[in-house]
Order: sequence, then structure tokens, then C-alpha cells
Amino acid sequence: MPHPNPRPSREELAAAADKTLPDVIATGLDVLFVGINPGLWSAATGWHFARPGNRFWPALHRSGFTPRLLHPSEQDVLPGLGLGITNLVARASARADELTAAELVAGARELTDKVARYRPRWVAVVGVTAYRVGFARPRADFGRQREPLAGADLWVLPNPSGLNAHYTPVSLAAAFAALREAARDT
Repeated sequence: MPHPNPRPSREELAAAADKTLPDVIATGLDVLFVGINPGLWSAATGWHFARPGNRFWPALHRSGFTPRLLHPSEQDVLPGLGLGITNLVARASARADELTAAELVAGARELTDKVARYRPRWVAVVGVTAYRVGFARPRADFGRQREPLAGADLWVLPNPSGLNAHYTPVSLAAAFAALREAARDT
């Protein structure tokens, strides 16, 4: 159940460590976005990409995937737009770099099974380093990947975390828009 207060307390954030979030998923989506793992803010609220400063929702809107800027609490409208969200690793942590390589590899196997079960047209992993480790693709770059994932076309996007200073809101939206164009053309 979503958190009634969009600003969790320090205690609620601490208690969110290792919690999991339900996927926002349905069969036959156009694009299934794959976060690295939930942050504490997301685990405390029950909303994906919920931390203030995370640029996922603005990038989704600016790239044309959503008709307006959605608040994380509105994540359940995504399947109606052909979109979904899951994570490579289910457990929440303060930072993605707290995850082990073994967790990322196990998460990649679980994601492959999930994609085979739900059959999205595209899978978009948001985080190139996690993708490289989880899928044993050390030289992978952003954009469309040569190898599909369980029958779905595969794309790697930059991590939308506010900690990823290499991407501005504009360049992040452009990366999301490139995926949207590719998904529209297939």
C-alpha cells in the first residue's frame, strides 16, 4: 500500500532497507523499464523512482512516453500506457553500489524469466554498469543491444538518479526519446 506521507521519516527510511516493491507490470507491454534496485525512499513510500531528485518521471514525460508529468504515486497508470516497471535486484538499499555482483547476476536471470513470462516488446534497463555486470556484457554501451532478452528487444538507458551527474535532464530525456522512437518504429 502506498505510503500516506510522501516524505518518509528518517526512521521509516532506515526501516525500508531490504524491503521490496511490487512490480508495475502486465502482459504484452510496449516497454518494461528495469531499475537497478529500489532506493530507501521508494521502498518506504511504495512508489518506484520516488526519491525527490530522481529524473525518471520527468524523462518519461519529456521523451513523450507519458502525456503529462506523473507523480510516482500514479505509477499504476503506466500499464494503461503500455509501460511497466520492475527492478534488476528486488531489495532496497540506500545506494545501488551496495549491491553485489552475485545479486546483479541472479537478478538478470530472474529478469529473463519475468520477460519470458510477461512478453514485453522492449526491455529498458536504466543503468549501464548494472547491466554490464548482471548480464556479463562488460563492453555494453547505451542504446539498443544486439542480443534480445527472452524475445524482447533490449535497450540500456542512463540511470535517472540525481546522483548521475553525467546526464542533464535534457540529455536524459533525449536518451529516453531515442528508445521511444525505436519502440514506435517496431
